[in-house]
Amino acid sequence: MIRVDGRTLRCADVVTAARTEGPLGIDVSIAALRNAEHAWKLAEELSTRRVVYGRTTGVGANKDDTVESSVEHGLRLLRSHAGGSGDELPPGQVRAMLLIRLNQLLAGRSGISPELIGALAEAVRTGALPLVHRLGAIGTGDLAPLAEAALALTGERPWVTGHVPPVPVRAGDALAFMSSNAATLAEATLAAMRLNTLTRASHAVAALTYVALDGNPEAYATPVHEARPHAGQVACAAEMRRLLGMHQTPKPGRRIQDPFGLRAFPQVQGPALDAIHYLRDVLAVEINASTENPMISTVHNDAYHHAHFHTAYVSTALDQARATVHQVAELSVARLGDLVEPEFTGLRPFLAAGPPGSSGVMILEYVAHDALTELRQAALPATLGTAVVSRGIEDHASFSTQAARAATAACAAYQQVLACELVAAVRALRMREADLVELPVRDAFDAAAAVLSGSLDDRPLTEDIAAAGGVLEELARI
Repeated sequence: MIRVDGRTLRCADVVTAARTEGPLGIDVSIAALRNAEHAWKLAEELSTRRVVYGRTTGVGANKDDTVESSVEHGLRLLRSHAGGSGDELPPGQVRAMLLIRLNQLLAGRSGISPELIGALAEAVRTGALPLVHRLGAIGTGDLAPLAEAALALTGERPWVTGHVPPVPVRAGDALAFMSSNAATLAEATLAAMRLNTLTRASHAVAALTYVALDGNPEAYATPVHEARPHAGQVACAAEMRRLLGMHQTPKPGRRIQDPFGLRAFPQVQGPALDAIHYLRDVLAVEINASTENPMISTVHNDAYHHAHFHTAYVSTALDQARATVHQVAELSVARLGDLVEPEFTGLRPFLAAGPPGSSGVMILEYVAHDALTELRQAALPATLGTAVVSRGIEDHASFSTQAARAATAACAAYQQVLACELVAAVRALRMREADLVELPVRDAFDAAAAVLSGSLDDRPLTEDIAAAGGVLEELARI
């Protein structure tokens, strides 16, 4: 049961909603509904005695055009803005979007009508999904996707799955419903939580490679990281010590210093852990935030015009997360290179086991570098551009929408990179018959070995890579 009260929604709840096909258990706060109704009544009253953007005026460059606060005006706004294009949003992202938007409206500052909130809650509860397109936002409000969703609630646009009884659009509902980045926040939250899982799993993958390469434990020793105590770096080193059973610094490994893939892992993984932690903190604020412009304040009995629709916090946090994850992925590819090198493993080149000239896992490096290149493209900053729209009135954009899409692409690419390293690490450990019995990372080996073929013949590794990618979520929990 997910609590929806405009204040306490968690990123994990968003993931749960995205993964739940069909009805979703939600507990909608009665107190929050009352507050939202109070704000609706206040917005109606304010519109009779002062200028309220989007209610008594047009929007964008039409802000100085006086209009009647009417149902017809609201419907025109929704219809004109429901111009999304491109592919349909994935069902999970739509479910997450609807939950986030419902939660934001229950913060009680939108001035939206109780009927529309109730219809949205029913859609979330029953798993009904409106048809929503991918294109139509630049990080200053998901106008097109949310207009499409609102018109589905009124009965004017189609549903992909299920439906709810149509409700009328009240005066002022249109802009109040669209004034949010819920679609962008949905994709950003799902990507952030996936990146969090993959970076947790990468500790186990790196630890397996460490054992296969007879790594030197000094690089993870407590005294080393106490000397430069960045939070993420310290946490990574501690996790490696836990997985490798390093209660005390063991005797040195095969080399006095390992390649950077092992030796610098905490220093590179640390910034990624910190960046993802910060991103999750930003998203936790955003999914519980009142972003509607204008904001209806029942406490101050007034409306406030503002720019909460601008999502610079989200876009910059996403850019930082993708950039740091790319660096971690570079180390994974470097470790894969070490695993196919006899100098580091004591095994044959490419972990081959057949006749001379056998290729073993040679192809993994090509797959990993291909995926790394895609990740590099996804890591390029989205925040370096801008846009001037609506006749110059809206003269800046965060492009958080595009940053979120890039984060989704980064997740897929990073998973492929880690999967390639994991396939090679498990194969090397099988060939070496390494003693993992007393190490916590043995659980990771067992989980991966259970889904990876034990055959050492030259053969297609497509299924192995897919299986390795599928087990990463389990490795993240070890």
